[in-house]
Order: sequence, then C-alpha cells, then structure tokens
Amino acid sequence: MFFYFTMNEKAVLTTAYLAPIQYYTKLLRYNKVFIEIHDHFIKQSYRNRCKIYGANGLLQLSIPVKKENPKTKVKDIIIDYDTNWQKMHWKSIESAYRSSPFFEFYADDFIPYYSKKYKYLYEFNASMQETILSSIEMSPDIEFTKKFIEVDQFDYDDFRDIIHPKKKINDPDFKIKKYNQVFIEKYGFIENLSIIDLLFNEGPNALNLLQTY
Repeated sequence: MFFYFTMNEKAVLTTAYLAPIQYYTKLLRYNKVFIEIHDHFIKQSYRNRCKIYGANGLLQLSIPVKKENPKTKVKDIIIDYDTNWQKMHWKSIESAYRSSPFFEFYADDFIPYYSKKYKYLYEFNASMQETILSSIEMSPDIEFTKKFIEVDQFDYDDFRDIIHPKKKINDPDFKIKKYNQVFIEKYGFIENLSIIDLLFNEGPNALNLLQTY
C-alpha cells in the first residue's frame, strides 16, 4: 500500500535521533515543517534510534529513555544515563565511519553530543539536527508543535507514522539513490540510513544528492 501526498506547503514529522535520509528530504522539500512533540512516545521508532552502516552490516543505535507510562508525551521523555550509551554510540559511529572520506572533517562537530548531558530527548535531537543542517547547508523553516496536530489532509502532509524503522518505505516521493558507502563492497548498498551515513561519505555533495531524491 502506498500513501500519496498532496504536496502541501507544510509537513509534520516526529522528532528523530540522527534521522534517516528520507526524513531530511522532507525538511528540504517543504516550506514549513512541524516537529510533533505532543504525541505519545512510541518504542522502536526513529524518535530515539537510528540506523548506521557498521563493519558487520546494518547497526541500530538506541537512546535509552525514562518512560513513566504509555501516555507520556514526547516533550516529557527524559534521557536515561544509567548506562554510558553516549560512549557506546560514539565508539560505534567512529568505528563505522572513521575510514569514510569526510568523517574527520565533521567529527569534531558531533563529539560534544556524546559527552554533554541533555535532559529531554527532543532537545537533544533538535540540537544535533541543527548541527547536521548546518553541515549540509540547509536552512528549513522548522517549528515544534504547540499542541498535537490533528492533520487535515488539505493542510499538512503527515509523515509521523510513515517514516519508521520497522516499516517498508511506502513513500512514492522518495526515490532511493545509491552513493558510496564504506562497506559497500562487503555487504552492498544499504538504503535510507541515518543522514550521517550520507554526510560522512559524501561531504559537501550531500545536499546535491538530497535534491535528487
């Protein structure tokens, strides 16, 4: 089943940790993007996880969170630091991309996120997203929702449940484009990974590639 969108000027996305390439094509395409923070937190979503290309293939990284009840809103989700996930995540990212063409060029911009402690998940995601957008030289108009958006199909295009790590890509406006990946000769091309996979492998050319998706 495919979801067809009316290509409104506005879109709604979830907050996301090192969001996939598909997510960033929406930030590029729409005039205004709302990041939903009044929805209920859903496990195993891009809200607190990402996919990268490790030495053994696809690798998922997940930020542990404190969730008091099933109806906790995303804006109230607190990051759990009982385990040193920051050290583990950065070690995994460094191992995956240290031999990529542009890792050393961008690494210093990302290292602080794996030592500084943010309280709320959405604030951590948003701050890292700003760094990524600056690196890609994108400046989308983004705003957090002030209340849960009940989407009218004539007003917004809604990707909150469409862009999801457990779901097949069913977005006709997103076309897979191949680019060089560190371990492509070993495992082949892996599609729609975290935006850092594109950034570390393609550097300044990342924006040009995003524009072709």
